[in-house]
Amino acid sequence: MAEADNAEMATAAKKYWSDQGYSDGGIIREVDYSTQSGGIDPMFAGIKIVDCDTHITEAPDLFTSRAPAAFKGKMPRVERIDGLDTWMVGDRNFGSMGGNVIRKDNNKLLGRLAFRKHDDAHPGGHKIPERLQAMDDMGVYAQICYQNSGVTQAGSLMSLGDPALALAIIQTYNDASAEYQEVSGNRIFNMAHLPFWDQAELEKEARRCVDMGLKGFVLPDTPERVGVPSFLSDYWTPFLEMCDATKTPLNFHLNAAIDPNMLAWEGFAFEQTLSVVATMFSIGNAATLGNWMVSGRLDRHPGLKIGLIESGMGWVPFAIEALEHQFNEMMASKAKEHSRRPWQYFRDHFYCTFWFEKVAPKLLLETIGVDNVLFETDFPHPTSLYPGVQAHLVDTLGGYSHEVQKKVLQTNAAKLYNLPF
Repeated sequence: MAEADNAEMATAAKKYWSDQGYSDGGIIREVDYSTQSGGIDPMFAGIKIVDCDTHITEAPDLFTSRAPAAFKGKMPRVERIDGLDTWMVGDRNFGSMGGNVIRKDNNKLLGRLAFRKHDDAHPGGHKIPERLQAMDDMGVYAQICYQNSGVTQAGSLMSLGDPALALAIIQTYNDASAEYQEVSGNRIFNMAHLPFWDQAELEKEARRCVDMGLKGFVLPDTPERVGVPSFLSDYWTPFLEMCDATKTPLNFHLNAAIDPNMLAWEGFAFEQTLSVVATMFSIGNAATLGNWMVSGRLDRHPGLKIGLIESGMGWVPFAIEALEHQFNEMMASKAKEHSRRPWQYFRDHFYCTFWFEKVAPKLLLETIGVDNVLFETDFPHPTSLYPGVQAHLVDTLGGYSHEVQKKVLQTNAAKLYNLPF
């Protein structure tokens, strides 16, 4: 890989969360936690609510405490640099510890990405007992979790120029994820990461993760951006066949095929840019949806399941209608390569998530499909549905039958992720 590409990936890691997001400012929203800690609303009695997009912050000692003997002193560590807790690998700055806007006193920081010091944030961001208590308080039984920092991003790890170390970091993260799953009593399910820069190691680690009982993988929509063949290549075929055969889902968590940062006007303050970028990241999942539908891959792997995570759901009918139109107008020469139409591909393969929305879950749920929608909070990130989780669910799903409520809040997630309940 070219030196320029390495430098670009290293910069991307450092800017995984913009430095401006940790500057002074923001507003603290006072939360009356006594109104937020009552557990599940009686309306949802008998439902084990699965929150399908949350984030576990990588604990400061996650890598150093589990370091293989060959990599002692080389694994990621946290240093406080200019007052900001920062991930370092060797002398390489891998950026902040990610987003946690819930303060340890349960109040919420608005207009910023996180607190500068890890200790100021809610301990449930990285400690399992405290996380389980927060889940109980908000009425959530289980969580599907994703990384919080950029320290496990495969593209950034590739820039280290040390494949063995990069692989060790990925494997350590996956091992810790299996531990979280066990100690949480099968309530916290981290999605696995993969060394997708090496085909043999990709397949080997994927199999190891499945054998460990991890419930899904998180991948970038366009791996070719870091020098790896696209999903059209047979480079991915054995892996996708394994996912199909084992019913292990792929998850695309805001890894859309566009860069929303290029869409905001120059000259905006941080808060203005973040508002536009956060919105476009979600809508950008339409590109991920379209890429897979036109690729032909879904016909080759008819059992493959794909989660569009932190996606929202209101854009889905428009995107699929647009793809239906384009299948007629633009795909005529490719018609024989596709056995189904976009709506059927969606029904057979895709899941979308909602959190803050009201219009879509109230008015579009049956159009999109009650079997294809998941619920999320995005806890403890900026834009997370906190406070008010149960009140929001009563408002958005209160008009549906208990059967539909259970599908959206439990059954769909349990089916997608092969959960043990």
